[in-house]
Amino acid sequence: MGKFLVIAEKPDQAAKLAAPFAFTKKAGYFEVKQNSYFPEGALITWAIGHLCELKAPEEYNSSWKKWTLETLPIIPDRFEYKVSKSKYKQFNVIKSLVKRPDIQEIIIGGDAGREGELIIRSILRVCGVNKPMKRLWISSLTENAVKNGFANLLPEEKTRDIYFEALSRSCADWLIGINTSRLYTVLLKKNGVKDVFSIGRVQTPTLALIVKREHEIANFKPEPFWEIEAEFNFDGKILKAKWHKNNISRVQEERQAIAIANFCLNKNVEVTNIIKETKEYAPPLLFNLSALQATANKAYKFSPQNTLDILQKLYLKGLVSYPRSDSQFLTNEEAKTIPFILNNLKKIDKYKNILPPKSKSIINNKRYVNEKKVTDHHAIIITEQLPDFTKLSTEEEKIYDLVVRQVIAAHYNNAVFSYTTIHSLVDKRAEFISKGKEQIEEGWRKVIYHSKDSSSTDESEMVPLLHKNDIGIVAKSKIRKGETQPPNRYSEGNLITLMKTAGKHIEDSDLEKVLSETEGLGTEATRAGIIGTLKERNYIDIKKNQVFATTKGMLLIEALGESILTSPSMTARWEQRLAEIGAGEASPKVFMEQVKKLTNKLITDANNREKEWSFNQNEIDKITANNPYNKRFKKEKTVIGKCLLCDGSIIDHGTFYGCTNYKTSNCKFSVSKKIFNKTISQANMKKLLTTGETGLIKGFKKGEKTFNALLTWDVKEHKTHFKFLQ
Repeated sequence: MGKFLVIAEKPDQAAKLAAPFAFTKKAGYFEVKQNSYFPEGALITWAIGHLCELKAPEEYNSSWKKWTLETLPIIPDRFEYKVSKSKYKQFNVIKSLVKRPDIQEIIIGGDAGREGELIIRSILRVCGVNKPMKRLWISSLTENAVKNGFANLLPEEKTRDIYFEALSRSCADWLIGINTSRLYTVLLKKNGVKDVFSIGRVQTPTLALIVKREHEIANFKPEPFWEIEAEFNFDGKILKAKWHKNNISRVQEERQAIAIANFCLNKNVEVTNIIKETKEYAPPLLFNLSALQATANKAYKFSPQNTLDILQKLYLKGLVSYPRSDSQFLTNEEAKTIPFILNNLKKIDKYKNILPPKSKSIINNKRYVNEKKVTDHHAIIITEQLPDFTKLSTEEEKIYDLVVRQVIAAHYNNAVFSYTTIHSLVDKRAEFISKGKEQIEEGWRKVIYHSKDSSSTDESEMVPLLHKNDIGIVAKSKIRKGETQPPNRYSEGNLITLMKTAGKHIEDSDLEKVLSETEGLGTEATRAGIIGTLKERNYIDIKKNQVFATTKGMLLIEALGESILTSPSMTARWEQRLAEIGAGEASPKVFMEQVKKLTNKLITDANNREKEWSFNQNEIDKITANNPYNKRFKKEKTVIGKCLLCDGSIIDHGTFYGCTNYKTSNCKFSVSKKIFNKTISQANMKKLLTTGETGLIKGFKKGEKTFNALLTWDVKEHKTHFKFLQ
């Protein structure tokens, strides 16, 4: 029996998999010494996210390089993967380890999901090595979870179908994306719109929903209305009320509103009915990724991508469970660990006073514990590992806090409110209504600051204690002018929810059901990235957390018209079939044949659609003027040096210095070219990359003050700081 080779998805993850054992660090991998889990020892290496990617069209056929209508459709005989340019170094490490004769078995150690499966298996496919495999499937990276995972490895065939599902999704998206992007770019260029138009199965229906809202706002015509507000005096008890007729409180004409207000003043008023009701609000469900992204956006204006990045860091530190989960439920097994996890929180001051009593358990509460509603992963929860808050950023602490409070709140009683509605009649003819609300029991609201429940505002609007048939007098009456409001713009958090519930935009009830089952447009793992892509492609703008469709985005949706590319229904059908492939119930081959047919149909549809196009010339000029591609191809970007965070290169982007790996492995290295009114030269940037600090830069300007300083690179915080010479 030989050694195991474990391939993790990321370097930090590999370090966590090695941590419970005695190991030595080598170049590109860890060597784990013999132990009870690995009697012969093991090697643990890592990918850097997607090490391999689908080949570009011209790598199959050189005539496919040029964007022309004649080359369409582009359909390779078989799809092939290649090593991503910037990642050869680590790929070669993996390949040499995989081929070692003492490696008898390979453990797929990517994230426990479709994407993790695709990343590792596509590397092995490019390596061309066929050795026995097992699958490590864990939901958190704590020492206990890692050991337990290695003690209970899954046979490789157990997760093979989700690989076929991920591969089918990837190839199908490639086919649709490559063909339709080229098709519409060429056709629009023919019509005077010179820009590159990227189209995708998920990004385009999402853009269509944003553009639809943009039109609703643009076409909205505000209309004025007036409401009549009064104050009644019942022997010193003051009641505020609003006039209504047949439950409509708005009056279209000011004259009429003034007449009603004048009529009521100083008249008698009688209480005709008092309705009291009590409502209970259950604690919120546990978080899945979408719910957490929406909550963090509402509470802290974090973008969905930022929330996912922070959560991923907390996961890699072993503090929370798997971040890309689509479930809001726990299994019995997981629920059993919660009392221990909560008891552990006693050591943290800010939580010890809100912890539930020891006897309180959610183990039998179907609202939180339901095996049937957990597929790959359970809800996002904290782990038994306690954080060292001095080593967490403020953002990490905020997200950790949201997850902690959601778990604690599940153990609390319902929040209870009492609602009072008082109906009254002025001079036996003018109807008024008053509403009051009072919190009876705080329940779980003691734990959660930012409640998503509209009933859970902190103030209680009290009404005085009155009885039916009480008589009072109208002490004040006034009119208030208002205006009908356009629909709200989406925030980034709303956009995540909108993508998740895109089913409600579908007429066909079966498709709606499919979308709700398959979680709408995109998956938990991809939604934040899709919003990022729409921003990158200049289809949407996000200002102060509000989403705007750009001229380019609106023109593309106008060009597509009623195409299936703008409708969530195609995604619904795909997701249905892909889910069947993942469950081993459908053939990937048959699915791909259908996608090829669809590609042909989309080309025919577009050529017919083009005959109806009639674009506004001003919009065309605006898009051409803003086209970043014209500038991009004219000037080669200068490479400054090696990245300090990964194996990429730092290039001069014009306004900032950034890493070539920012798209492929989401490398965050970025230094602005202008800091406090001073341009950072390429020579100084080169110096920073090689020595960790620039030369002395003179003339930084802050307000009225100017100063001289060096820029240094902070290894811990991954950003620059000023260094002042004494």
